[in-house]
Amino acid sequence: MLPEPVLRAAQAAIWDLDGSGIGILEHSHRGPEFGRVLERTERLVREVGGVGDEFAVLFVTAGATPHFAMVPQNFLRRGETADYCHTGVWSGKAMEEARRIGDVHVACSGAPAFTTTPTHATWSAAPRYCHYTSNETIYGTQWPSPPAGAPAPLVCDASSDIFSRPLPLDNLGLLYAGAQKNLGPSGISLVIVRRSFLDTARAAAAELSPLARYATYADEQSMHNTPNTFGVFVIGEVLAWIRDQGGLAQLEAHNRRKAAVLYDFLDASAVWRGHAAPGSRSMMNVTFRGATPELEGKLLARARAAGMSGLAGHRSVGGMRASIYNAFPEEGVRALVQLLDEVEREG
Repeated sequence: MLPEPVLRAAQAAIWDLDGSGIGILEHSHRGPEFGRVLERTERLVREVGGVGDEFAVLFVTAGATPHFAMVPQNFLRRGETADYCHTGVWSGKAMEEARRIGDVHVACSGAPAFTTTPTHATWSAAPRYCHYTSNETIYGTQWPSPPAGAPAPLVCDASSDIFSRPLPLDNLGLLYAGAQKNLGPSGISLVIVRRSFLDTARAAAAELSPLARYATYADEQSMHNTPNTFGVFVIGEVLAWIRDQGGLAQLEAHNRRKAAVLYDFLDASAVWRGHAAPGSRSMMNVTFRGATPELEGKLLARARAAGMSGLAGHRSVGGMRASIYNAFPEEGVRALVQLLDEVEREG
């Protein structure tokens, strides 16, 4: 979901951006009107996220998946090792791409059930970087805090919980996030990279094409080619909305209260059970199962009839998944709980 004020602002900007008489979809990306949009959005990333000048803020016209390859292409070479924390499907895909470039050491793993985020990691002797996926949408697990004791800069895939809580900037080398969960439309991603970490990749990445180098985006303010101008605009509006809600600490408290409504019900239920273990539960994606496939089918049918969308779990694991990202209202969670209770009582 996007916040309603953001949708209204986007609606107006499609028709007329800032009184220019031309819409955001029509403006040149080289014109001063979009230049102000880009400047404002980067400023809001820094203001809302507490991101200092030691980091570069990049807008990449791609989702998160291309970064699975871009990270090792930029920062890993043959004979070097990168450490990965394996917590589900998305971290697994990131490891697959890294293995094309160098060596991957699995520092910790939640396999096979992926009900928890690991509490201990065994790091390799000299990793180039240490990668983790902060929130796994498919299994509904979330790191309560970044992996401890990493001996190299952390690389974080924050696609599904970006800006749902304060950013994990300590020991962060690079963070990437597809925008479509909490920030804006699909087809654009946000990257926050520590400049000193980026500098370690410049020479080795010189052989890559320009749009495969993070340094290109940093050096040219994400303007080497035509960026996703509408995506940048919407991200800026979402960040302004987060600021107006009181910032990330306030939003995290709200997200925790909202998720607790559903988790508390699941813990007390006789027929519904949550997948993720306490201490590793996602605030963004609540995954759960019913006592029987028939019960799950009944819930999905009733949910569709009630106008509830997207409750089926990922095709690879089945079950149910309630995605309650930042803009999803608490009353929506309570409506789901009411429906779950009704189906349980009916048997």
